Amino acid sequence: MSDQQEPSIKLSEQAIADAYIYLLGRLLITRQQQIDFDREGMQWNTLLHRKPGQVDWPNPNLDVAYSEAWVALDEDSYLLIDIPRIEHRYYVVEFLNGWGETVANINERLYPDVTNGRFAVCLQSSHAIVPPDAQRVDLPARVTRVLLRVELGANWDEAIALQHRFSFEMQGSPAEPPLPRTLMFDTEALPGVEAFDSALLALEEPDLSPLEDMQHAVRTIVAAIVDPAERDRVDGIIRNMALKQFAAAAAIIGRGTIRQGWARPACCGHWGSDWLTRTTVNYGGIWANVFEEVLYYRGAIDSTGAPLVADGSYTLTFPANDLPETYATYFWSVIAVDRAHRRVLPNALKRYLLNKESGLVKANDGSLTLYFAAVRPVDAPQTNWLPTGGGKPWSLTFRFYGPRGGVIDGTYYPPPLVRRG
Repeated sequence: MSDQQEPSIKLSEQAIADAYIYLLGRLLITRQQQIDFDREGMQWNTLLHRKPGQVDWPNPNLDVAYSEAWVALDEDSYLLIDIPRIEHRYYVVEFLNGWGETVANINERLYPDVTNGRFAVCLQSSHAIVPPDAQRVDLPARVTRVLLRVELGANWDEAIALQHRFSFEMQGSPAEPPLPRTLMFDTEALPGVEAFDSALLALEEPDLSPLEDMQHAVRTIVAAIVDPAERDRVDGIIRNMALKQFAAAAAIIGRGTIRQGWARPACCGHWGSDWLTRTTVNYGGIWANVFEEVLYYRGAIDSTGAPLVADGSYTLTFPANDLPETYATYFWSVIAVDRAHRRVLPNALKRYLLNKESGLVKANDGSLTLYFAAVRPVDAPQTNWLPTGGGKPWSLTFRFYGPRGGVIDGTYYPPPLVRRG
């Protein structure tokens, strides 16, 4: 390209940065899909029961027993799911598409007339005739990721027994789709312009969100970067602009808000046109569900507005008339994760969360104080302390399952974290 020619991309630098972050949201899904099949040994249409308490993935939910699957459907097939009778225990079967959109949830709240029994999960355009005793559930996606969650509660053995009584059985013979062999990368070292080398393959998965303009921008960049000069220019925009903007957005979960040091996302599971929040959630807590099921807060700032210090000691105090259970129909919990890879912090106690099963001790006035520190503070009850040692920068993830009141309507934020040392 000569110096007199116009640049190949008729997009602003900001439009290029936005297109990169939009594409990254999909690449994070295809990256995880390849890990699931290549490293975890997952098979199409086969439910994999995870051992409860596993902590070797980002932002683990240690309140539930997990089972997972990748499902592929066509017009002549359906997935038959058998659900056992479950009483007084939270459960959900969540289906997500290839962009991280929750396209269906199955539980007794959404299907009150079929609290247990058979469900036939079909493609919306399916010609399949399902059994008369099965509740039909139509999906708008041929390929979905499934997460089954069963609350562990106080009796893990009972929860595990229920987990293993769920069954998947494919009816028909849908072709197994090829894995989208897009770029693999470490989440601590996000890609530059090379992300666009996988873009056309990534965009083969339909995006249910109304974001055709973003897809057009991605395709425009793909066509332009065949020119080495344009490729270098786009790479510079990504590394000097897009990645910095993404890091800033990740701190507040996309277009979320921060109050009292806690970030709350603007949306979750159902994204509408909010590609920025979708990508930050796919990055920091992949496979998130919709607000009606669970709401997450991230705590990375103390009461003074300062970032949490790796070896600092902090307290979180709930007044007696405003305890966390007030805002959760089912359960709440808090975990600490390192900020780089969002893994729980290793500690000798192997204690990775605090929740209603932790045997928490309240003060004489009924208030509840939780402690987060590398070494247990002398005034902290053993059960109220979550170890945060290891010298890595960390943050907290607070979950409310079955959110209600101020959590669901957006007016509530947990109390601020107070640094003590």
